[in-house]
Amino acid sequence: MSIHASGALPTVHVDQVVEQGRFGTFQFGLLLLCGLCLIIDGFDVQAMGYVAPAIIADWGVSKASLGPVFGAGLFGMLLGSLVLTPVGDRYGRRPVLIVSTLFFAACMLATPLVTTLDQLLIVRFITGFGLGSIMPNAMALVGEFSPSSSRVTRMMLVSCGFTVGAAAGGFVSAALIPAHSWHAVFWVGGAVPLVLGLVMLVWLPESIQFLVLHRRPRAQVARWLRKLDPSIVIDERTEVVVKEAKAEGMPVAALFRDGRAGVTVLLWLISFMNLINLYFLSNWLPTLIHDAGYSTSMAVLIGTSLQVGGVIGTLTLGRFINRYGFTRVLGVCFLLACVSIAMIGKVAALPALLFVAVIVAGFCIVGGQPAVNALAGTYYPTTLRSTGIGWALGIGRIGSVVGPVIGGQLIALQWSNGSLFIAAAVPALISALTIARLHRTSRGVSA
Repeated sequence: MSIHASGALPTVHVDQVVEQGRFGTFQFGLLLLCGLCLIIDGFDVQAMGYVAPAIIADWGVSKASLGPVFGAGLFGMLLGSLVLTPVGDRYGRRPVLIVSTLFFAACMLATPLVTTLDQLLIVRFITGFGLGSIMPNAMALVGEFSPSSSRVTRMMLVSCGFTVGAAAGGFVSAALIPAHSWHAVFWVGGAVPLVLGLVMLVWLPESIQFLVLHRRPRAQVARWLRKLDPSIVIDERTEVVVKEAKAEGMPVAALFRDGRAGVTVLLWLISFMNLINLYFLSNWLPTLIHDAGYSTSMAVLIGTSLQVGGVIGTLTLGRFINRYGFTRVLGVCFLLACVSIAMIGKVAALPALLFVAVIVAGFCIVGGQPAVNALAGTYYPTTLRSTGIGWALGIGRIGSVVGPVIGGQLIALQWSNGSLFIAAAVPALISALTIARLHRTSRGVSA
């Protein structure tokens, strides 16, 4: 138990309690709840893509008319990341995650009620805006309850929920649409987070570091501390302390104070470049593979292997990062991404090598993004953690919009597949060079 005499007062050091805490039912429940939050996040991002053909048939609209609807959801998430994540650093992870989850449930349940494209676009934008705060706050909360030896691994494990949710959306849609129409996807997609939000009201904890820094009632601090160490005794004489000091002023401005400006800009650039790649490959890879002479089913399978590689990367990179540090692992990762993406266009006629190249690209690009998020989460202090992750993601999500658009323009110019994938390798190379710069100049990063 991390209590000792400090003058005449018994003192509890929160950081020591977290470091010494064992992984048990409480920690598992936290990972499960935060993981489920990210599963519904991933489910929503892909749900529109899965139901789009049914909506086109039901409403008699063109494929192109749904383009703005897709963009509205992504743009809403971008703005939500930038606007809402500072709220988590000011009012706490717990209320933001609960409100965002219940808000998302309401938006999903409202979606089947729309009857026009304009209404659908507005609902998708509002839904995306609310979702923008989930990943940064979920990762921040998990990180603040994790000892340093497993912090990165747990944060990346939870972030894997996004990919699981995206895949689950496909299975759910395939089962529900033929039997109950596309509306059922959103009824189910709204009911699940509604139940999850109510469960979170009872069992989701608040960050103990946040509670101490914001001088919240002692009873709240004691409640969650005892979840980590039931033997702790806290009374009116007990002093509860954390290593950090509370940041003053606007959270976003604080990202550029106290020597953090250089790392902040580099993190934004890495996230931007990586999400250009991630969304270019996610959106265009099946189409380009199909154009290379493969059947539709094979093109979809190859496209799916990108996400398979991403899941493997997310689950394994944390261990390497714990051993070798963020910058060394991510530097190698993005160099491999550069080579593997460029090779996709070169080995398109060789299915076995094509699968390997795509899986490696997914491992490095899709799996590397949670590592970038975790890097932001471990670099910034408690009072800036949600904002730091959220703004890196928000700036990165500009790349998620830019990547598919640039890809479409290059395809319209009739670039060959080989040239397209060489061009797509450039952002990965920039990410690798930026990581090298971060390795040389950063302070406080686990290099």
